[in-house]
Amino acid sequence: VQLQASGGGLVQAGGSLRLSCTASRPIFSNNGMGWFRQAPGKERDVVATINWKGGSPYYADSVKGRFSISRDKNTVYLQMNAVKPEDAGTYYCAGARSSWGSTRPSDYNYWGQGTLVTVSS
Repeated sequence: VQLQASGGGLVQAGGSLRLSCTASRPIFSNNGMGWFRQAPGKERDVVATINWKGGSPYYADSVKGRFSISRDKNTVYLQMNAVKPEDAGTYYCAGARSSWGSTRPSDYNYWGQGTLVTVSS
């Protein structure tokens, strides 16, 4: 099973991006999904998670009110609005072991290849 993340790129501070993560098969219909961000030299941190029904969204404090996670069949989206320079990094989508999202990377057993977001100020 592969997770293909896309949508990253260069965005001006205050702008918007929409990241997508598509599974090669609809295997994650019963699994929670998450988006994580990793900046150079830093750990991979949770950005947002969602459960198997597309509910119970969780957001890191740093992105609350600006980012939105959603899912449709075998694709998970991360809408990024009012982007800030500190949002820059490589964004990874991940499929959880359970039906619920989690803030811990160790609770995910499928990872996409990452998509790079660069923010210009």
